[in-house]
Amino acid sequence: MVSRLSNISDLADLDGPVNLAVGIFDGVHRGHAAVIGGACERPGTAVVMTFEPHPANVLAAKSAPGRITSLEHKQHLLEGLGVEFLIVVDFNERRACQHAEGFVDEVAEACRLGCIAVGENFRFGKQRRGDVALLGRMGADLGFEVAGIEPVCDSGGEIISSTRIRGALDVGNIARVADLLGRDYSLFGVVKKGRGLGHKLGFPTANIPLNEGQFLPNGVYAVRVELEGESIEGVANLGTRPTFEEEESMMMLEVHLFDFEREIYGQRMEVFFTSHIRDERAFDSVDALREQIGRDVEAAKSIA
Repeated sequence: MVSRLSNISDLADLDGPVNLAVGIFDGVHRGHAAVIGGACERPGTAVVMTFEPHPANVLAAKSAPGRITSLEHKQHLLEGLGVEFLIVVDFNERRACQHAEGFVDEVAEACRLGCIAVGENFRFGKQRRGDVALLGRMGADLGFEVAGIEPVCDSGGEIISSTRIRGALDVGNIARVADLLGRDYSLFGVVKKGRGLGHKLGFPTANIPLNEGQFLPNGVYAVRVELEGESIEGVANLGTRPTFEEEESMMMLEVHLFDFEREIYGQRMEVFFTSHIRDERAFDSVDALREQIGRDVEAAKSIA
């Protein structure tokens, strides 16, 4: 289980040397995994340092990108990468104005720093003047190593990036997203009690409300769910339920699990998208929707 820290000063409580992987890590894709591996492969305590909110929301809110992974999802994904701790640094105007040297000094003073791993093109500090070269100079003076990790490329030789993943999500290219991530695209959250609409239709669902972010296009998908170590096949609707909502409602992920009857409200669930079945649309009647869901279930079962 990855433990979460909220202040740089909390690093003082960790057993040294502390090996930091620093970045935004939105999506925790293959390139991010390489940077994180640069910290995890060294003796000591492996820590991922990220920033909340995304710095773009502070520096250029109008052009800030949608998030691929929520903070909770990011923490969950780190569990499989050998990370022991996640430190979430509050990114605000004060932090944005901090000089790169001051940031490094703050971290180095807080703990016995063994290594800082970053992407080769990582920039930080006021006016983004901090880079791998600056880290190297300060590391030589302060006694820590620096791992500048080269970008990871896909099979076509293009650099893997969160921007490319967002583009693939926009057009619903599930296979491309999975290739760039290094795993099936997934959403993660806590199952909430809904209005019981799925149960009334004969297809009960586990519902996960979704905050603002970057998602696949609204639609129906064949999915695989990881729930308390168990893998379960199912079918999911990602969208706003236009048949029942008169106005645009919040995004919701509604998952019907095959051959499953347990109550799971309050449990955390990760939903992996394996195939697109159809676009989301409004139906003229509840009966028409019920019949279509039956066809969706059969389509998803044939894929599984």
